[in-house]
Amino acid sequence: MRILVTDGLEPDAVAALRAQHHVDLVEADPKQLLEIILNYEALIVRSRTKVTADVLAKGAKLKVVARSGVGVDNIDVRAATARRVPVVNAPTGSTISVAELAIGHMLSLARQLPEADRSMKEGKWEKKRFEGRELHGKILGLVGSGRIGAEVARRAHAFGMDVIAFDPYLSPQAAKDRDIRLVDGLPALLMQADFVSVHAALTPETKGMLGAKELALMKRTAYVVNCARGEILQEGALAEALRAGTIAGAALDVFEKEPPTGSPILAAPNVVLTPHLGASTHEAQARAGGIIADQVLKVLRGEKPDFAVNPEVYA
Repeated sequence: MRILVTDGLEPDAVAALRAQHHVDLVEADPKQLLEIILNYEALIVRSRTKVTADVLAKGAKLKVVARSGVGVDNIDVRAATARRVPVVNAPTGSTISVAELAIGHMLSLARQLPEADRSMKEGKWEKKRFEGRELHGKILGLVGSGRIGAEVARRAHAFGMDVIAFDPYLSPQAAKDRDIRLVDGLPALLMQADFVSVHAALTPETKGMLGAKELALMKRTAYVVNCARGEILQEGALAEALRAGTIAGAALDVFEKEPPTGSPILAAPNVVLTPHLGASTHEAQARAGGIIADQVLKVLRGEKPDFAVNPEVYA
């Protein structure tokens, strides 16, 4: 069978697929994808490629769509389900890498590392200017506490932080096992936390859930970190809060539109920005690639995959 990979995949994963099937690596634009998809039984993407209803309609042979990563908001899962096409992902591939990046952003904000680096390279020695804050003893508020949130909490505890979370899907027992205190609602979390770290999935309920009203609830000394999905946090409202000094700072790895050309956040003060690097480690890509290769091969053999995000296609 024929497999199309549009956003790159780890060499070992490609080799595993090629051992059993024909694989094409094509960085297809939307128009090209519509033209060639009819030739393939499997499509593997990362976050760049948008798998729309039109793509799925053109891909009459498709048996599986795979996302080498976690989030599937770039795939029309409903349309895939209507066509009985399983959508698979690699939910555990990037967990550690994203969690480490979130902690790294917290340290960058608390100790003003990017600004201190820039100052040094300008020939300055501004030791007194860059008096930071410790993570120890601070309250970390997790907006969402699934796999990644749990790993962030584990690392935060090692720094001596107290961890609270707003997550309607996290059971009290699971929270207790992770030494996380659940709070009753997002406002309660925002008012208590010294660091707010977003780890929710992008859904109709979470889209834009952090706006001007919510940011106004935060402490003036608090920071917000988003390594989840850009559309959860309203960038215009965040930029205004940073300019007004309503919050102390922010770090974003994800944006409402990527790249964020023209976004007001680019000119905002006290913000650290990275270009969606959460899963961009060798280890994460190797894990995700291996998981995805295994899932795709299972489907093409007629077996049920382990990580179908629309398992109802097998009902």
